[in-house]
Formats: sequence, structure tokens, C-alpha cells
Amino acid sequence: MKAVELNEISKTYGKEKTLAVDAVSFSIDEGELFGLIGPDGAGKTSIFRILTTLLIPDGGSATVDGLELVKDYKKIRSRIGYMPGKFSLYQDLTIEENLNFFATVFGTTVEENFELIRDIYVQIEPFKTRRAGKLSGGMKQKLALCCALIHEPKILFLDEPTTGVDPVSRKEFWEMLKRLKSKNITIVVSTPYMDEAALCDRIGLIQNGKMLSIDKPDEIIKSYQNKLYQIKALNKYALLKDLRAMENTLNCFTFGEYLHISFKYESDKTSIELINSLTSLGHSQIEIREITPGIEDCFIQLLKN
Repeated sequence: MKAVELNEISKTYGKEKTLAVDAVSFSIDEGELFGLIGPDGAGKTSIFRILTTLLIPDGGSATVDGLELVKDYKKIRSRIGYMPGKFSLYQDLTIEENLNFFATVFGTTVEENFELIRDIYVQIEPFKTRRAGKLSGGMKQKLALCCALIHEPKILFLDEPTTGVDPVSRKEFWEMLKRLKSKNITIVVSTPYMDEAALCDRIGLIQNGKMLSIDKPDEIIKSYQNKLYQIKALNKYALLKDLRAMENTLNCFTFGEYLHISFKYESDKTSIELINSLTSLGHSQIEIREITPGIEDCFIQLLKN
């Protein structure tokens, strides 16, 4: 049995019927860490709200832990944990009070399932009497995860859990997810950060409500269809403009201090010919080398196809 299964799920908003989710289909195995990867507005949150029974889809069907989305919504809610993108716990309650409240809602106690949250809770326990609204971003994140886990869910939905937190907290959070996965909890996480994709078992790349690709991160990278180069020169903006104007340029986009570029046609002399062309255009301090593509490169290529 699949932990999650979507079949042609669609969702529109408003009188104009703006399409947020466009006939999306995919499945997630039990015990899998699945990442939904895409920029803001891609449809990630709408899919999460549908799967957590907070929204009714306009079309298609889905099951969560083998239960039908609409008919069995009450049973589904007792079997899942949900951490929305926006911090939604009670700001005026302390860490301890929030945990006890959510445990009571699900008919359990903190003590009963403490082993599941122990590794996370010990990091915030020294501040257990502090109000949630006064916590740092990283501590709010850990508290929200504890509250989502306190009833021992079978499936955990985390909607952009690392957005707006510092790099150290991001790293710690993913280490916590690895430990939770070892306890056979199915984890579904969404993120706009392409570097987090490699930390998932499988990922789905989404844009404008449509799934572009679903596979293991390594397999998506292997599917990149062209050689990829990184290049830089003294005047980055002029370099980008000139490269995009060249007839042989397939894709060219900014990536940190470099530009990433791929070509329509390749030869052994491609790099040398490019350097000569750029030098004739007045560019200096040119550096170019072939690189292995990342998830972001694959995402951009899929958008161009």
C-alpha cells in the first residue's frame, strides 16, 4: 500500500478559476522521504492543504494511508502530522503549554510519545516556560515539529519548514528528519531550496501547478541532456547579455558569481572558440570549465523544454 497517492488532482481559486494545481499525479511509498521542490506559487502549499484535508480538490482523487481523501478525512487527520509553512502555534502559550495542548487534542500525553520527540525536545527544553511568540525562528521550527509528532503520526507533512531560518538551523532540521525516517515515518516535505532536494529519497519538481519530473535526485541529474559549463568574466552583466545573444547558446543563467551555460552544438573547441569570441567583444579575466549539473540546472532545463 502506498502512503500517499494522487490521481489527476486539480485545484482552482476565485471567480476567475485561477489554476493552482493542474491534474497532478504521483505516489509516495511508506517510509519514504519525499520532497516537493519548486518556487513560491508553484502549487506546493495547495497540494499539502489538499492532502491534509484542509482543502477539497476540484478534480481527481487521492488517498492518504489508504484512506479516501474526502470520505475518510476524520481518520486521516488522526494519522498525519502537519507543519504549515507559517508558524501557527499559540504565540501566548509557552513551549510546554503548546505541547500539552496538542497532545490533549489527539487524546494522548507528552509522556506517552516522548521517545519520538526526545531528540528534538531536549534542544528546546531549557526554554520550556518561554512563550512561543518569543522564540527564535529555529526554536519555533523545533517546537512546531514536536507538536506535529506528539500523537505519533504515520505520515508527516512539512510545508517549507526551513524557509526563513538560518543555515545552521536548516542543517539541524534535516538531520532530525533523517532520524525520524529511521523510525519508519513517511515524510513529505516541500521546499523552494534546490540544495535540499539531494537530501530526499525522491523528489517531484513542480512549477505553475504542473509536475515537471518525479525521480531520485541522482536520476534527475543524470537526465540532464547537455554538457554544462560555468563561466565568469570581469563584467558579469555584460557577459550574460553577450552570451544570451549568441546563436549557439541554449541556456544561460546566473548562478552565484558564475553563469551556467549550455550549447546547442558541441565540439572539442567549444570552450576555446567561446573565449576567443568573448575576448573580441572586450571581455577580460574569462574563466570557463565543464561542471556536473545540479537540481536547479535540471529544473531550468525542464522549464525550457
